[in-house]
Amino acid sequence: MSESKKTTDKKEIKEWAEKHGGVPCVIKGTESDGSGEGVLRIHFPEKSDSNDSFEEISWDEFFEEFENSKLALLHDPSGNFNKLVKRD
Repeated sequence: MSESKKTTDKKEIKEWAEKHGGVPCVIKGTESDGSGEGVLRIHFPEKSDSNDSFEEISWDEFFEEFENSKLALLHDPSGNFNKLVKRD
């Protein structure tokens, strides 16, 4: 099992997600919480039973909110584990 890695590098995040079948999404129904787009996630549709709660967005939209919220991606470079966390 590999160690988790924390990054804010957009190219690295996009390449990692696409390599593992991930797409940028927001959780439906969270747009009204005052945080902009809604709660961001990298979703893996082929590995999920339910896609109903996720709305796919563009990488540009994802990274705009990612920057506005000052997030970083904590992820397993060789697997699907990921979590968006505050940078500090």
